[in-house]
Amino acid sequence: MNEPLKPLDIPQLRISARQRMEEGAVTAGYSADLPEVIAMLNDALATELVCVLRYRRHHFMASGIHSHATAAEFLVHSKEEQGHADQLAERIVQLGGEPDFSPDSLSKRSHAEYVEGATLTEMIRENLVAERIAIDSYRHAIESLGNDDPTTRRLLESILAVEEEHADELADLLTQVPGKTG
Repeated sequence: MNEPLKPLDIPQLRISARQRMEEGAVTAGYSADLPEVIAMLNDALATELVCVLRYRRHHFMASGIHSHATAAEFLVHSKEEQGHADQLAERIVQLGGEPDFSPDSLSKRSHAEYVEGATLTEMIRENLVAERIAIDSYRHAIESLGNDDPTTRRLLESILAVEEEHADELADLLTQVPGKTG
């Protein structure tokens, strides 16, 4: 049975809100491990940026009979991954951290790899692999956060939903490419 809700101590809430105001959105009620959350978000940021770059390359390098529609899809995915990167960077700043855009460490921190792919089929496969990695990475992060940071959890859940759409679209594209190899 659920325990009754404790009444909110408004005078204490007001006192707490005035303390450590430089911490912005991170109040005394924030219960997640802040450095760990910021590190996790920076790894997710690196993953998204590597995906942006891979999708962009594939957009320009796609060739063959079905390349125009597939290249257009790669560009759409690239733009959506860039949007995810922006959202993650914004959340890192809200939490008092610094988004790490360092080109020197992006591929080291990214969960997904940057694989060029020589054929249209290879490009689709590599993007699908990266989406599947992102899906499981986001699921793990969401599970790890639990209820300790509901704002970050909701952000990651919204990104996860788009990554699942990307994986579904890429899996569909893979079935449409003639002469694909197993």
